[in-house]
Amino acid sequence: MRLLTVNIFRHLVLCIALLCSAPVLAQGTNVSFGTFTQDTTAPVEVTSDNLSVDQTTGTAVFEGNVLIGQGELRLSAQKVEVIYRAESAGIAKLVASGGVTLVSGADAAEAAGADYDIDSGTIVMSGDVLLTQGPSALTAQKMTINLKDGTANMSGRVKTILQTGKN
Repeated sequence: MRLLTVNIFRHLVLCIALLCSAPVLAQGTNVSFGTFTQDTTAPVEVTSDNLSVDQTTGTAVFEGNVLIGQGELRLSAQKVEVIYRAESAGIAKLVASGGVTLVSGADAAEAAGADYDIDSGTIVMSGDVLLTQGPSALTAQKMTINLKDGTANMSGRVKTILQTGKN
């Protein structure tokens, strides 16, 4: 399973070749992430330097070198708040801040913060988002990833840098 696939850049290269061969700048860009699917049944493993638990609010706060893994998905940050479902022991949402990195295979996305709603299967990354795959990159202020259908939307001064392999 891969969060980001080569298809995103192949589609963008084709669009650019048809339009003009220059980098794309736009206010909102829809992209496809191929066949990645969310596995909410996979266990979530969290490691950090510190943990604070508040039973009254149903939250746990991990701080310092936080690393979270679920299946092939990895998220790292300086701070992650885990919000549990009121009706069960399951996790409803993760709120990450402080140099957030999301990795799946060789692909990565970075941002100032990220909200992962496990029930809806969406990750919203915000604040200087950088999406990389090999030598190609996309930047924006916000990226919303829908893990259920493998799509994403980037908005807020989107810039695309594509390496076509031609000299």
